[in-house]
Amino acid sequence: MNIQQNIPLKKYNTFGISVNAKRFISVDSVYLLQQILKQEKDIFLISGGSNMLLTKDIEKLVVHIDFKGISIDREDENNVYLTVNAGENWHEFVLWTIHNDFGGIENLSLIPGNVGTCPIQNIGAYGVEVKDVITKVEALEIETGKLVSFSNEVCDFGYRNSIFKNEEKGKYIIVAVSFKLTKNKHTLNTSYGAIETELEAKNIVSPSLQDVSNAVIAIRKSKLPDPKEIGNSGSFFKNPVISKDQFLELQKENPNIPNYPVSDTEIKVPAGWLVEQSGFKGKRFGDAGIHEKQALVLVNYGNASGKEIYLLAQKIQEKVFKNFGISLEIEVNVIA
Repeated sequence: MNIQQNIPLKKYNTFGISVNAKRFISVDSVYLLQQILKQEKDIFLISGGSNMLLTKDIEKLVVHIDFKGISIDREDENNVYLTVNAGENWHEFVLWTIHNDFGGIENLSLIPGNVGTCPIQNIGAYGVEVKDVITKVEALEIETGKLVSFSNEVCDFGYRNSIFKNEEKGKYIIVAVSFKLTKNKHTLNTSYGAIETELEAKNIVSPSLQDVSNAVIAIRKSKLPDPKEIGNSGSFFKNPVISKDQFLELQKENPNIPNYPVSDTEIKVPAGWLVEQSGFKGKRFGDAGIHEKQALVLVNYGNASGKEIYLLAQKIQEKVFKNFGISLEIEVNVIA
């Protein structure tokens, strides 16, 4: 078992935060992970590092999940059933499905991170959530080292939420995710956001899976910074869902407030709009800042510490609450 000492974690987190792991091991098989769990239960997991903000060195054994592999379990006339290991890069997996003309996740192109973390926060974009295509999640129970299978229903998926963020948090390590995708008669979702505008600009009337993916990639690149160039973790805050009554009161003073009805009694308000209206968009505080094109994205311009970015996030939360009476919830997992 190759456990390394004092390993820098900067390349293992998309914020590019310079902290160290006191002990570190990269695992490429479920068997090796089970052997580790026989010796240690209190471990710190890293996969794609795309949904975390590290604010200090990690004293626990850091286990880097690096399982690879995509398998086709079965097919029928209209669908294909896949199992994908947790260490596969999410965007590369999306591109693989498009290359094979498998439909269902093209709207989720260019989302950072690995497949194993996608169920945890039920990643979503442009009208699609990963829960729509997940059939089951396979995980190791940390206490026993046994493999457990969670059906879609048991995962209790919600908006940026799942059982793995709530009652089962810290109890399991996801090792593989299974999906049901379409082989033909694909249902394309092009009505959300700027996808239709992007397709029209390219004179595409009957888009393919590739066309939709290209449109999403173009939109995301125009709004979001590349973590390889500017450290970030994508959307830092959740879009808050408030009561219709609260929204109507806000609308009196903010007639142009964007909104998306969730139900007859609830309205979703874009967190990025709230942050921008509070004066933070494009602002920089040392090397910690808010992206100039997307107020929902906090960035590390080079040498910001995790603590500096977290303090900035708290400052934003306070100002938004003061201005709008809305509590912004952090979407990123803060390790403080």
